[in-house]
Amino acid sequence: MLALVLGGAASGKSEYAEQLAVSLSSQRYYIATMQVDDAESERRICRHRQMRAGKGFHTVERALDLAGLDLYCPGAAALLECASTLLGNELYLTGGAGVNAPDAIMAGIERLLAEGLDVVVVSNDVFSAGAPCTPEMRTYITALGRLNCLIAAAADCVVEVCCGLPIYHKRKAEDFGV
Repeated sequence: MLALVLGGAASGKSEYAEQLAVSLSSQRYYIATMQVDDAESERRICRHRQMRAGKGFHTVERALDLAGLDLYCPGAAALLECASTLLGNELYLTGGAGVNAPDAIMAGIERLLAEGLDVVVVSNDVFSAGAPCTPEMRTYITALGRLNCLIAAAADCVVEVCCGLPIYHKRKAEDFGV
């Protein structure tokens, strides 16, 4: 199963995605995409570690090249946290996929699915923020929109989390016995 969990900042999307991954399998991987580059990123990483403590996740750090990740563990659940951070890495870090980032990330998700894992992908809704738009930000927002559309088209379940409440856009997770 592929599930896409979307939401704005502090919407509850990560907590919902973790609960979904926990319900899918007793063997769980947390694919962490954020790199520590300042105090704020360190705080966010610590908060997410605390949130998933005791839930049985094996953390795998992967800032680039999701398709190169080999988790072959049929029946396991993989939580990708998060696609929007991975996209920024792929677009702007040395060695990233550049303009091909959405396709490269989708290829990585497809590989995990082909390996027999259930995949839960967290992504951000940045489309209504109304922030000033630099050319780099326009490139990122356009690429994130494309990536979210690619994932949603392939997903069995698409859920948006707003104020901690799940809003289902494409089948409920319960429809799959979760």
